[in-house]
Amino acid sequence: MSGERQSEGAGTEADAAQERPLRRDAEVNRRLILRAGREVFAVRGLQATLNDVAHHAGLGVGTVYRKYPDKQALAEAVFGEELDEIAAMAREARDADDAFGALAGFLEKALERAAHNRGLRELMRRGTVEGAGLTRARQAITAHCEHLLARARAEGALRAGVTEADLAPIAAMLDAVMALPAEQPSELWRRYLMVILDGLRAHPGRPELPGP
Repeated sequence: MSGERQSEGAGTEADAAQERPLRRDAEVNRRLILRAGREVFAVRGLQATLNDVAHHAGLGVGTVYRKYPDKQALAEAVFGEELDEIAAMAREARDADDAFGALAGFLEKALERAAHNRGLRELMRRGTVEGAGLTRARQAITAHCEHLLARARAEGALRAGVTEADLAPIAAMLDAVMALPAEQPSELWRRYLMVILDGLRAHPGRPELPGP
């Protein structure tokens, strides 16, 4: 009996030793797929396929489908990470002394990421990819921006009438600039961001904005 117990124990340890490398391999593949997904969606946009991602990752298509059954699932995972990182940037901006400067800096950093990421721009423009992680990250970004705007308003640095509802249309306008056919379209947006930021800043005698 003692020999049987030893044999069973040895078998259990061997099984566990086999499972550990399998789990490590699975995690390595998951990170490869997510990195490839980021790179492929950034260049090709949301029309990229799981086959495109698998080829870019150097993995079999079946491996990708086992991890992510469809493109929606992979896009949620990829852009969930992207938006979490942008939310972290917005959270960091809240700690700055100059609220308006922090808001301007955050907008520039976030838009710089979008300028080089076609998929991210399509996601923000169309909203066709959804999920709990994306919703949570969007809500966090909105909350941090609202906090920055409220501080800038209290400091007298923000133009009267500007609210958080103005940020999405501003991003859409700059997205349109990024899409313009030009020699360097991804950099042209910086010019117009500067114009817009000047329009958001409070100046003596500037009239209040029209409209709701």
